Amino acid sequence: MSSKMSKETNALNWFEISVTDISRATAFYETIFEIQLIPLEMMGMKMAMFPAGDSQGKVGGSLVQSQMHHPSASGAIIYLNANPDLQLVVDRIEKAGNKVTLPKTFIDENTGYMAMFTDTEGNTIGLHSNK
Repeated sequence: MSSKMSKETNALNWFEISVTDISRATAFYETIFEIQLIPLEMMGMKMAMFPAGDSQGKVGGSLVQSQMHHPSASGAIIYLNANPDLQLVVDRIEKAGNKVTLPKTFIDENTGYMAMFTDTEGNTIGLHSNK
């Protein structure tokens, strides 16, 4: 059986958001999403995993601090799930001390809404929700 990306598979399997201060970044993401990240260390990296429950078919990811992880405002952009309404998360970003760079913006009826922000580490991160 060959391994390939298709419409039956996720295009994304795992994501890592590079950070320079794992404690600061963890506090920020826990605040804006009102979640608890799971701290761990693996292969010399400090990590804080986003909750994924039973990961069968779900994409997981984490904040990662290591010598090979460097935050960037101009690299690849990931969009985090902010359902049911990303405005709830957007409203917490500036209160948590960071900047919304693109306010809630309508994409289209099928896709929903997007927004973007700069996190505590200088990364550009996107948000997506259906409404």
